[in-house]
Amino acid sequence: MTKPVTPLLTADVIIEMTMIDDKPIVLIERKYEPYGWAIPGGFVEVGETIATAARREALEETSLEVELDILLGIYSNPKRDYRGHTVCSVFIGSANGKPVAADDAKDIALFDPFNIDVELAFDHRQILQDYCKYRSEGIILLPE
Repeated sequence: MTKPVTPLLTADVIIEMTMIDDKPIVLIERKYEPYGWAIPGGFVEVGETIATAARREALEETSLEVELDILLGIYSNPKRDYRGHTVCSVFIGSANGKPVAADDAKDIALFDPFNIDVELAFDHRQILQDYCKYRSEGIILLPE
């Protein structure tokens, strides 16, 4: 049997800073193309689970130990990343401490998820809209 050609797997974490009023979220500014602000995350490595990859990528990019709380959704639009087809599992997690940009994060900041006025990479605006729907109404939408 021939090995199937499949999309690459990625994992992202919307990190809520739960000890701060209004629970802002952490976004990173990407150091490499595609530029823009993004939910921390990256590629799943062979031999690790998606959840392990999400926590590892969050730590590498934000210097925060993240506790995963819930799976928001799986985003698989073939056009979500112009570099190639990726499928992303997006978690919601929480962390305490001071986020510090590291690895391939050029900068890092806390944002009110209901009022983000920066350019976002990939399909992260849609993901954050889904997150806001979940946060305000408790509804998880199935991504198309």
